[in-house]
Amino acid sequence: MRAAKMHADEPDIDAALVRRLIAARFPRWAGLPVAPVDSAGTSNAMYRLGEDMVVRLPRTAGAAGDVGREHTWLPRLAPALPVPIPVPLGTGRAAEGYPWPWSVYRWLDGTNPAIGRIAEPDAFARDLAEFAAALHGLDTAGGPASYRGEPLARRDAETRAALAHLRGTLGTDAAARASLVWDTALRAPAWPGPPVWIHADLQPGNLLTAHGRLSAVIDFGCLGLGDPAVDLIAAWYVLPAEARGTFRDALEADDASWARGRGWALSIALLELRYYRDTNPAMARIARHVIDEVLADQEHVGGPARTR
Repeated sequence: MRAAKMHADEPDIDAALVRRLIAARFPRWAGLPVAPVDSAGTSNAMYRLGEDMVVRLPRTAGAAGDVGREHTWLPRLAPALPVPIPVPLGTGRAAEGYPWPWSVYRWLDGTNPAIGRIAEPDAFARDLAEFAAALHGLDTAGGPASYRGEPLARRDAETRAALAHLRGTLGTDAAARASLVWDTALRAPAWPGPPVWIHADLQPGNLLTAHGRLSAVIDFGCLGLGDPAVDLIAAWYVLPAEARGTFRDALEADDASWARGRGWALSIALLELRYYRDTNPAMARIARHVIDEVLADQEHVGGPARTR
């Protein structure tokens, strides 16, 4: 089965290619079964290798640029985090017509959280906050800037362009409300501290659960240093409204951080909906859900009521 393409410059990727790459680069694993992993991910095609490994092949040149960063930093960060993250086992080279480096990782068991059907939303919110706080507190020496490490204002033009493009899809009223949310986020004071480590893509597809609790965090393609408010996007991407206050309180996010986090969630979702609505229906559904959640939250200018 060939991986469905989502990008204009995406190479052909299928299980036969993966078998050839593995045989050439890691002959000790050549006899293991290879099977595609069903995923809404947009940056990498993934194939299960045997029982306990996964092969990740970047879909674009930009994603290929993340391979070295992940192999450098994930082993250093993993021991200090409260749940497992991917541990690289090997790096592949361009070969067999595939143009970029690729990776083999240890397989992590778990299922992606189902939006709106989280069994223990408050406990899950605390799990997410514990992970984010631990990551934000790690030593930043030598760390690279995150893919989403820029000030929110630098996204203004592309966010407004996406909103204008989607006006007919969202409806005039929703588009106007989204513009107000975005304006509020841009007016929020900037993060006053130094950049911290952020995952920057805490979406359902990048989280794994077991027995209703967070069991692992995956896909660190956006990893780097930036504003910790970027990781607040999980409040709208993953959590139901009733658990957002728990998440916010656990991270002690002030009004400015919450407004920036909401702005990041809206901006990312608008760009995803515009780009993927015809090529990745699952991602487009998630993006539309996030936009709806952000707009439903609009009347709470400061975010959910604080419990302390």
